[in-house]
Amino acid sequence: MKGGSNVVIEPHRHPGVFIARGKEDALVTLNMVPGEAVYGEKRISVEEGENKIEYRVWNPFRSKLAAAILGGVDQIHMPPGSKVLYLGAASGTTVSHVSDIVGPEGLVYAVEFSHRSGRDMLNVAKKRTNIIPIIEDARHPHKYRMLMGMVDTVFADVAQPDQARIVAINAQHYLKNGGHFVISIKANCIDSTAQPEAVFAGEVKKLQAERLKPQEQLTLEPYERDHAVVVGVYRPPAKNKGE
Repeated sequence: MKGGSNVVIEPHRHPGVFIARGKEDALVTLNMVPGEAVYGEKRISVEEGENKIEYRVWNPFRSKLAAAILGGVDQIHMPPGSKVLYLGAASGTTVSHVSDIVGPEGLVYAVEFSHRSGRDMLNVAKKRTNIIPIIEDARHPHKYRMLMGMVDTVFADVAQPDQARIVAINAQHYLKNGGHFVISIKANCIDSTAQPEAVFAGEVKKLQAERLKPQEQLTLEPYERDHAVVVGVYRPPAKNKGE
């Protein structure tokens, strides 16, 4: 996808995300490793003065986070410079775009249990110094404590029935007070017999019980069927004055 005079890049309201306006509009991120695609995605070069700046097209059919952004999610809580714990990094497709968004001052701790996906993700991390790859089970966050610092945001796309608990235990270890979470929920991974709306409502209840306070929920139609993204804030209970 050639840039040139017919494509205009505009900042999206989410800091670090952009829209390429051309014959067809596309969601894009500023490529942290110019000249390199991660998963065969299109790249757009735009001349700004003397410099050429390269953006990568972010396909919402391949990324739940891109789908949520195009679906109008109010907040993603990953501005440039932020630290994100990404659970369920898979082969690093979305992780690479989060790496672009948080930029060189930010960090993405990318956790993936599958060694096969993890191999691909390790290759992505080799070229992107702000990705810290962690090949571990997100159910046991203490196992990667030596690699971790506190984070501003937890993003989770683990497609496991106990996903709410997995997010909660990672939040307890690594999410700062008042930090945020963004969770992609696949209804049939939780309960394939129930209506998706009932599954999403049940997951929200589980999150609330774990001191994860949902603030927003949206479905990912038309990009994904029976998926929802829940965004919220992590708050430990207020300490009693007597303590």
